[in-house]
Amino acid sequence: MSRTRRSKLGQHTLLDDAILDRIVEYGEVARKDRVLEIGAGTGNLTARLIERSDTVYAIEIDPELSRMIKARCPGAFIINANALKIELPEFDKVISNLPYSISSNITLKLLRSEFKLGILIYQSEFIQRMRAKPGEKRYGRIAVSVQAFSDIDVLEKVPKSAFYPVPAVHSAIIRLTPHNKYNIKDKALFLDFVRWLFSNRRKHVKKTLRMAGIDPVGTGLEKLLDMRPDELEVPQILEIYEKVIYGADCKFIRIR
Repeated sequence: MSRTRRSKLGQHTLLDDAILDRIVEYGEVARKDRVLEIGAGTGNLTARLIERSDTVYAIEIDPELSRMIKARCPGAFIINANALKIELPEFDKVISNLPYSISSNITLKLLRSEFKLGILIYQSEFIQRMRAKPGEKRYGRIAVSVQAFSDIDVLEKVPKSAFYPVPAVHSAIIRLTPHNKYNIKDKALFLDFVRWLFSNRRKHVKKTLRMAGIDPVGTGLEKLLDMRPDELEVPQILEIYEKVIYGADCKFIRIR
């Protein structure tokens, strides 16, 4: 496996031993933890995770690299597959240097799972999208979906020199801590609703709802419904979801 080919798969291999060690420390990995790694690459992180946990699932799309990790980390469960196309195993913690090319889709897939902690490397621009607020250009589906279910903490920046091949973008390690402070009923439906809502982000919410045959009159949300999705805060979007969408016939919204 050439390093050039590896970069074409959207992954930049993390080589810095000190940073790899700190990632595992951030995850507070214990023997009982079921740890998921996505984009395991050459197994640099996998080898450290299996030293701490009895159950490590390492997903790697490349068959040659999968064989390499299996030989290097015989205690890990190696899954040679596209993480976006399979049902993820049950896990408590997800600890990964994620391929940049799947950042959005894999994050949205992870949010549909139940887990305790995520320690993840993303490019800095994507982290800004996750943390964006209403009125900011980056605010959209990713920000609302992540913030509705998780707290985000940036733990440290990762220098470009820590990777090979050297990426063109800046990266950082974040801690994603799931929460249930909004008590969202039907997580999957809410995520589908957010996707659908922001697919019409330039339209007022009321118009988008009526396009789908939903008449929100009488809900007492007139002020919110006359706003665009990118002007609404997460609790406001949740209020619309709970009073208009949840419990209604919303087959047109669901993507699964």
